[in-house]
Amino acid sequence: MLHLRLIVPADTTDAVISVLESTVGTAHLVVLPGAARSPAGDVVMCDVAREAGDELIRDLRGLGLEKSGSITMENMELTLSDHADRAEEEAPGDSADAVLWEELTEATHEESTFSVTYVSFLALATMLAACGVMLDNAVLIVGAMAVGPEFGPLAGISTAVVQRAPRLVARSLWALIGGFALAMIITAGFAWLLDTVGLFQKSMIEAERPITGFIWQPDWMSFVVAFLAGIAGTLSLTSAKSGALIGVAISVTTVPAAANAAVAFSYSDYQQTVGSGQQLLANLGGIILAGTLTLLLQKGLWKVRRTRRPPASTPGASVGG
Repeated sequence: MLHLRLIVPADTTDAVISVLESTVGTAHLVVLPGAARSPAGDVVMCDVAREAGDELIRDLRGLGLEKSGSITMENMELTLSDHADRAEEEAPGDSADAVLWEELTEATHEESTFSVTYVSFLALATMLAACGVMLDNAVLIVGAMAVGPEFGPLAGISTAVVQRAPRLVARSLWALIGGFALAMIITAGFAWLLDTVGLFQKSMIEAERPITGFIWQPDWMSFVVAFLAGIAGTLSLTSAKSGALIGVAISVTTVPAAANAAVAFSYSDYQQTVGSGQQLLANLGGIILAGTLTLLLQKGLWKVRRTRRPPASTPGASVGG
């Protein structure tokens, strides 16, 4: 279940209540007249089944509530109520398959911001991967993958394409391209510094690396793994199971490829630089393609499932109950 809290101008309250009461899957309606101070208005709260959340938000935005008041929705871990159980039964579709597009757009928008924090995490991950590459250490490579924040902009591009939001596409591309470019420049400087103090040597990047040599030798399996990871990552976002993102992060070689390219370039090893760049592009392209196709499929299947399932006999009965 989701909890919905609205700040509603007094002259819009009746229309909002009408929308809530006519929406299948809502329960526990509460109206607090004049309780809101900034902005001024009434506070309206209710619980709604996740599978009905996206349509309800769209209807509320149709009333202009996000401009005249506010719409806040949050996930509820536990709800013990027969009214809530009935609301979930009445709502068409399954909660596990429901996508809250507004929530997804907002989340990817925040994760796709070219900020100091984002660049810092990406640069630190790339430098950590550089150490893993030079030492041929799998533990450092896995750690670098887990630290990297690059899935946010990748998911932002996929979401923006499906939602036809060109501004989010531009924002995500800038975070992705600009972030990797800056992180690789910083990593090249980091490699030069460690070479100066004798911790890095050119022989390390040119040596046989049985554990990390694959990073600059891409093949079709690189794309396949990235594609599968993109599907898993997108599903974890849309189903609110963000814990799966850790597994996604450590299954693709975006950050290690960027690190290997930066270190190889600093030592004028252009063969590894080109190979690592190809690995990076294959992974980024596979994730974006998979994410976009997954969201399109989810959107299509959800529409078909909601259309085929017969509506509840008493819309909004759980609210009135």
